Amino acid sequence: MKSFSAVHLHKNKDWQVYLLECADGSLYCGVTINLKNRLLRHNEGTASKYTRSRLPVELVAVGKGLTKKEAFKLEYQIKKLPAGKKISALKNGNFKK
Repeated sequence: MKSFSAVHLHKNKDWQVYLLECADGSLYCGVTINLKNRLLRHNEGTASKYTRSRLPVELVAVGKGLTKKEAFKLEYQIKKLPAGKKISALKNGNFKK
């Protein structure tokens, strides 16, 4: 049986999908529950091997108000899109939950 806190993390709508633009112009998509902390960690070089060598990174789009399941599903959908469509899809909500 899962504890209340584990169940709460899966059902709450605090999860976010974020899209970063790296210094080399590439895009990085990720999922978090604490965007401020995650951005700080990316720019410190401790959040991801991919972004570590492409600093600094800048937030370009965020999808908010998602459950954990919805957030990871959206991240997967965004990652499959061509780079030119990722930002507009996340900003405009052009995706299926």
